[in-house]
Amino acid sequence: MTIYVTGDVHGRAEYGSSRFAFKNWPLGRTLTRDDVVIVAGDFGFVWDGSNAEKYWLDWLGSKPWTTCFVDGNHENHRMLAGLPARVWNGGLVHEARPHVLHLMRGEVFDIDGLTVLAMGGAASHDRQYRREGRSWWPEEMPSEEEMGHCRASLDRVGWKVDYVVTHEAPAALAEGLCHELGREYRDDQLQRFLGELDGRIGYRAWFFGHYHGDKWCDARHRLIYRDIVPIEDAVSSSRNLLEAL
Repeated sequence: MTIYVTGDVHGRAEYGSSRFAFKNWPLGRTLTRDDVVIVAGDFGFVWDGSNAEKYWLDWLGSKPWTTCFVDGNHENHRMLAGLPARVWNGGLVHEARPHVLHLMRGEVFDIDGLTVLAMGGAASHDRQYRREGRSWWPEEMPSEEEMGHCRASLDRVGWKVDYVVTHEAPAALAEGLCHELGREYRDDQLQRFLGELDGRIGYRAWFFGHYHGDKWCDARHRLIYRDIVPIEDAVSSSRNLLEAL
């Protein structure tokens, strides 16, 4: 079993189909249901229940691996909440398809001996251009209850996991990335919460999307977008790069 991580696909066929098509990612043809590809937020294929959406969910579900995702800000959070819930690898998921799974907020998953904390959510920087209940939902930001649940999950594992996958970045990184992209930095509650976790959790690497780039921000924080990286090899590559500098 191998875990891979990639970034935002935004419910767009040209993102999902081009990234995961065998001609562009031939490795995908060799995977099995035991292999997992995690999208680090803004999955977007649970949005309006259209026939096109159903087609692409079925298309992803037909791939030989299991597709998982944390939620981002550009999701229909109310539709996600209405999906069937079940336990998968020790944590709760919403099932969009039997092999297309939403990793619920604050859950710790044990995937073939590797523990992964999933914590979705982020604030939309383009909210003013969106319409509540149509293209924006206030549930994009985790509630106090969800953040408390995340802390409780970490209590159960002694605040140690192998990997963290989120959509938003911890506050210190978010501020720098906002400045790089020319976005207003708002110092929101989720960024501060993730900063709190970053200071307390023992982990090997933290992967996050949201800022549409592919780079190591430092030795343990990986911004992910179009790349599809094996979660363990990515850590080794980062350490080798840093040692060479």
